[in-house]
Amino acid sequence: MNILDVDLGNRSYPISIGTDLIDQPTLFSACEKATSIYIVTNTTVGPLYAQRLTKTLENFGKPVRTITLPDGESYKDWKNLQLIFDALLEQGADRQTMLIALGGGVIGDMTGFAAASFMRGVRFIQVPTTLLAQVDSSVGGKTGINHPLGKNMIGAFHQPVAVIADLNTLKTLPPRELSAGLAEVVKHGAIADPEFLDWIETNTAALLACDTEALAHAVLRSCEIKSAVVSADEKEGGVRATLNFGHTFGHAIEAGMGYGNWLHGEAVGCGMVMAADLSYRLQFISQAERDRLTQIIQAMNLPTRPPQFGSERYMELMQVDKKTEGGQIRYVVLEKMGQAQIKSVPDAQVLETLIATGAA
Repeated sequence: MNILDVDLGNRSYPISIGTDLIDQPTLFSACEKATSIYIVTNTTVGPLYAQRLTKTLENFGKPVRTITLPDGESYKDWKNLQLIFDALLEQGADRQTMLIALGGGVIGDMTGFAAASFMRGVRFIQVPTTLLAQVDSSVGGKTGINHPLGKNMIGAFHQPVAVIADLNTLKTLPPRELSAGLAEVVKHGAIADPEFLDWIETNTAALLACDTEALAHAVLRSCEIKSAVVSADEKEGGVRATLNFGHTFGHAIEAGMGYGNWLHGEAVGCGMVMAADLSYRLQFISQAERDRLTQIIQAMNLPTRPPQFGSERYMELMQVDKKTEGGQIRYVVLEKMGQAQIKSVPDAQVLETLIATGAA
């Protein structure tokens, strides 16, 4: 097992990465002071792991209950968030209640937002069961839900008290979900660590085969990169925004297609292809570097050709982006491999990328 810390002063917390971690009560020691514990999961993950996790949490002698939500990005909305609040209020939860997010990014984001909002804030633990959640969304305290006009536009920063990434839960992931998670792994290499990107390229087959040793390194290095960025810029006032490489285009794809038609990682992977092309057109990276990143993403069985919405629709969708300031869309581009920056780009150059990638 590897443990690393997200350094946020009195809100710091450990990230534990290893196998069979959901069976280890010591990792859930933050539950000792809880009056009650609620596992929030979904209809896919719950039948696989909720009973095991309940048995672990019963060691603390507190009531353990499960709230099961429908599975999928299309359910990441107010209506299903209310199901969490309904259960908490109906069953007498209080300010010392502990929430446990058992699932992927949707469950983590919704449970975190519920924890941030219920009684103006209760504690929660992330137990991510998808690769995407383990390497990205479970770390950093971003919580929220989608709105029909924009992804993750309603939410709060609310840090967990622990992240427990059990690598064995990845063995039940469908191949498509595994590939979606690998998009965020590739992203970390592209924006922060060229050597890690080299390693990813070399170990593509092992990652796609769900090799535990390869995944352990991918999760650990990704969490190291993300935790360092979050520790330096918790609320995305500067450098943390670079973690959104590929996301401006990717979120536009998700919203335009309808949430859930493309997985988040699929949209981000394709979005990185588009962002790399934009970086090339800004003369930051070479054509060979752009093409190499595209090939790595393609090798992960991710889409590299965006849906053809047309340039006007893409620009409209990208206006609803948290990095937009004063009506000006700001893009995360690669200054060079392993280094990203946020930049306002003339629409004419963005249009070139939309045309070149087949989006327009």
